[in-house]
Parts: sequence; C-alpha cells; structure tokens
Amino acid sequence: MLASSLTLLLGLYAVGVVRLWRNAGYGRGIRPAEAIAFAAGWIALAVALSPPLDEWSETWLVAHMLQHELLMVVAAPLVAMSAPLIALLWAVPSPISRRVLKSVRHSPLIMCWTALTAPATVFVVHAVALWVWHLPSLYTYALQHEAVHAAQHLCFFGSAALFWWGIAHGRYGRVAYGAAVVYVFATAVHSSVLGALLTFSPRVWYVPYLARRNGGLTPLEDQQLAGLLMWVPAGLIVAAGGLALFAAWLRESDRRTRFKPALPWDPTQVR
Repeated sequence: MLASSLTLLLGLYAVGVVRLWRNAGYGRGIRPAEAIAFAAGWIALAVALSPPLDEWSETWLVAHMLQHELLMVVAAPLVAMSAPLIALLWAVPSPISRRVLKSVRHSPLIMCWTALTAPATVFVVHAVALWVWHLPSLYTYALQHEAVHAAQHLCFFGSAALFWWGIAHGRYGRVAYGAAVVYVFATAVHSSVLGALLTFSPRVWYVPYLARRNGGLTPLEDQQLAGLLMWVPAGLIVAAGGLALFAAWLRESDRRTRFKPALPWDPTQVR
C-alpha cells in the first residue's frame, strides 16, 4: 500500500512535469531545480518510511527520531518547494484541471487556503503538531497502535510541508521575507528546545522503549542520542533554511532599492 502510494505520487509528478514542459517549454512553470527538489524529497520520504527503518524504529528511539526528521526537515521542505500542485494539475486530463481551476477560482476555498498558509498560522500548526505528538502519553499510544502511528507520521510530514509551503509561496517583499526568516528561526529554536529536553532528561519519556533493550545502549542513552539528533543536526538544517531566506531577503531589498524609480523633482522642496 505504502509502496504503491509513493510510486503513484512520483508518477503523477513526472507526468505533470513532462506535459507542462512539452506544452510550455523546458523549465517553464516548474523549474529544473524544483523537479530535482521533488525527486530528492521523494527519496527522503521513501527512506523514512522504508521497512528497515520502520523495523529499527520499533527498538531504537534514535531510529524513530531519524524517521521523523527525514519527514519534517528533509522531505517536507523539498516537496513543498517543488510546485507539486502545478504538476498535479498538468498530470490529470485537461477538462478536469480546467473544471477544478474554474470552481476554485471564485470559491471561498481560496480565502481559506490563504489564511491556512499564512506564516503565523503554519508556524503554530507545525509547532503544535511537533510538541503534542511528543507528549509521552500520546507518543506511547502511537507506538502501540499502528493506525495512530501512521497518523503521527502524516501529521509530522503534513504540518511541516504546510509550514514550508507558506514560507516558500507566501507574498514576498521586504516585510514578508523578514517575517519568513523570523518564523523559520523560531521553529529551529523551539524544536531544538524539545531536543535538548529529551537529551538532558534524567528519565526515559517513552515506556515501550524501556522493555526494548538495545544492544550496547541503555534506553536513556538511546533517548539522549535521539534528542541530540533533533537538537543539533535537525536544528542546523532548519537554521540553514532561515539563513537562505535571510540572504534572499537582502537580495530582494537590494534589488528594490537599486531599481526604485526616482521621484519627480518638486521645486517647492528646494530652499
């Protein structure tokens, strides 16, 4: 089921890109870099949900954390920035895509989508998903119930993809770029705090891992490694995204300043 879903996702994107470039020209609508980003994100998604890593995550919390970070920090931003909706519209038959665009164009869905993907909204949604699912009681329940576990992974990937979608496709400009930088760095900070809490906790948070003895590591050491993974590498990746946005903000400000049209001369201002 999972393998077929991932295959379908890749196939739809590929078909959409091929049809788009055949009609509009190579690199139009979806840039080559965006197509590469989708391929890399899809690979990260496939690795995160692969049977070996899924099996290891039942015994090792650090393996489970690796799954989550691949979903949230690697796959989600790459897929969100790859223009997946454009590819999907081109992948389906033309009458269907035209009907969808026509029905959505004058629909309240546009306003709802705009509100849902606003930077402040996606920041809160992703933060709540991250912290709530790491509560010991809920995390333990997810470990014990496969359907809840699948919902947890979906929430992690979905909220992170929504977050990066709002950041990548928001209204840019000096203010919006600056807001995006703030929200990305704030996400890096609060996720690192959660990782630090796991690392320095004197007790094991998730009871099922107490019964699953890991060769060479105690359950607490396993949790410390998992916390470090969230705290340092994952935090650095998110911070790097913030630095990239900051650089884009500076470039955009410089471009607008350099090409700002001169105001007409007003002789009354001369003294």
